[in-house]
Amino acid sequence: MLLVIENVLSPELLEEINRCAMDGQWIDGALTAGSLAQKVKSNLQLDDNTELAQQLQDIVLEAVATNSLFCSAALPQMIYPPKFNLYKNGGAYGTHVDNAVLSVPGTGQPMRSDLSATVFLTDPTSYAGGELVIETEYGAQEIKLEAGDMVLYPSSSLHQVKPVTEGERLSSFFWIQSLVRDTQERSMLFDLDQSIQGLAGAADQSETVTEEVSRLTGLYHNLVRRWSEF
Repeated sequence: MLLVIENVLSPELLEEINRCAMDGQWIDGALTAGSLAQKVKSNLQLDDNTELAQQLQDIVLEAVATNSLFCSAALPQMIYPPKFNLYKNGGAYGTHVDNAVLSVPGTGQPMRSDLSATVFLTDPTSYAGGELVIETEYGAQEIKLEAGDMVLYPSSSLHQVKPVTEGERLSSFFWIQSLVRDTQERSMLFDLDQSIQGLAGAADQSETVTEEVSRLTGLYHNLVRRWSEF
């Protein structure tokens, strides 16, 4: 499932992140990539081992943790601390797939990457290129979102970032280990949850509708109970 979630970050948070990020310590993005990815990765990455990076991580984490659509779609069990990258002067990231298992910084705890997320932080009219291209079962999808919007997609997907030929593209990216590992099961739970929310939010609920909402809610939680992994 590929899902675009709008307005994850408010204009105020975007302004704060962009202002602070430009004063950050940026390193060669290839230094944080595996041996194969180094050959196709050309960007800058904010040094995670700084107080500024950790402050920006907290801003993004708080925003996604309170976003109901993200929580419904991802069912997050663990979130890798967000990273920040910068593409300019032809910088790009060739076709690759994200690592299946990651080591959480500061803890060394392993986590499985079920979902990948990119939060766009730059006005798309301020740079040329930089599309995130994700291979899906329906073909390649080119993603270039408004600042503050996020795309969520399976970490198993082949993807790339096209060269940024003008301007600069700043974004945050991170990975999620979901309570529900299977992509199809997680997608069905998301559809069910959204249907429940739609019914529950109906202005004129009859007693019958209320009973059906309760029944569907019970089904949802029982499926989560059946499919979740710890």
